[in-house]
Amino acid sequence: MPGPGFYLIGEEEEREVLEVVRSGHLFRYGSESDPNFKHKVIDLESAIRNKFNSPFGLAVSSGTAALSVAFAAAKIGPGDEVICPGYTFIASMSSIIFAGAVPVLAEVDESLTLDPVDVERKITPRTKAILAVHMLGNPCDLERLKEIADRRGLLLIEDAAQAFGGKYKGAYLGTIGDLGIYSFNIYKTINAGDGGFVVMKDQEMFTTAFGYHDQGHLPQRMGVEIGNRTIIGHNFRMNELTGAFVLAQFRKLDRLIAQLHRIKTAFKGHLCNKPGIGFRTINDVEGECATLLTVLLPTKAVADKVAAQLGTKTISHSGWHVYNNMEQILGKKQATLGPPFNSVEFPTTVEYRKGMLPRTDDILSRAINISIGVVDAGLGSAFGVNPLSSNEEILSKAEQFAATVARSL
Repeated sequence: MPGPGFYLIGEEEEREVLEVVRSGHLFRYGSESDPNFKHKVIDLESAIRNKFNSPFGLAVSSGTAALSVAFAAAKIGPGDEVICPGYTFIASMSSIIFAGAVPVLAEVDESLTLDPVDVERKITPRTKAILAVHMLGNPCDLERLKEIADRRGLLLIEDAAQAFGGKYKGAYLGTIGDLGIYSFNIYKTINAGDGGFVVMKDQEMFTTAFGYHDQGHLPQRMGVEIGNRTIIGHNFRMNELTGAFVLAQFRKLDRLIAQLHRIKTAFKGHLCNKPGIGFRTINDVEGECATLLTVLLPTKAVADKVAAQLGTKTISHSGWHVYNNMEQILGKKQATLGPPFNSVEFPTTVEYRKGMLPRTDDILSRAINISIGVVDAGLGSAFGVNPLSSNEEILSKAEQFAATVARSL
């Protein structure tokens, strides 16, 4: 099942997409004097920049592409290390590897985001950046992470793929660090099936990011660029159909997040003070996206029993979101790059093995995600409600969860 934005798809998305289809102009570039050019991607970039108060913003083809663009803009490459959590989607790590750098895995705390204490322990002379992943819509402890990054001379990059529209102390997630990325994948807050976005403060970083996403071109070309390319780039461009769909979803963002908060507050209220039920730490209650309610149970045995009875899984079993389940990372399986790059090996200076993050392992083995807006078995959130659930359904599901825990203690 998809993320929360799916449940609000309606006439607005249809109207925006049909306008592009009927124009016959699907490419993100065109002449402003051409009435068939609807400039949906450009409008989306402007809308997000303005709402998020970000100097620069760039729409791309996916959240993974956004990560690659961000690392290129930050000039992260061979010899660099990037600290990231052991609980995150695999793209956070694979994008570091494709940049030629080394992911250094750190523990999460009970917020299920980076533990600042362990981040400090993992810093070496080779560390270039901290990748703060706002996992499951919950902001990292950005105050502490930014203090560490500033004090140690490191870049702070925010992976807000699962937290589009979330805030930390009033500022939108992604805009607090040096760069931030978002995803519009089918499971994310708002979505168009796929798509991504990068925000940043620095003009030079933006020039590099733009070129990297578009074959080395300079910003902001509208057609064929005349002039020297700045770098060798990829094609990570967003097309007009995706831009139109995301633009319609974006206009519903505030209403969607308010609805998620209402549902989560109601669901959590029914579970508060129930024996054996605890909750993950939320670093900014008003700022989180409220897409999921994460429950912490007293032991792994209890959590396994509850999950089995509810037809779901503990977070420790949620696929390529947990380092223990990433056989590509654990096995250091190199990418097939072909000549002349086929001698490039997966970084061998850092060890990756099951059980290397004991605190993370313990927390995830006792944690169950209850769906509020993201119904995704891959995240361990097969049980719960959705943004259109009635008050009766919310109460029924909450009572079912509480009763299952009570029987399992």
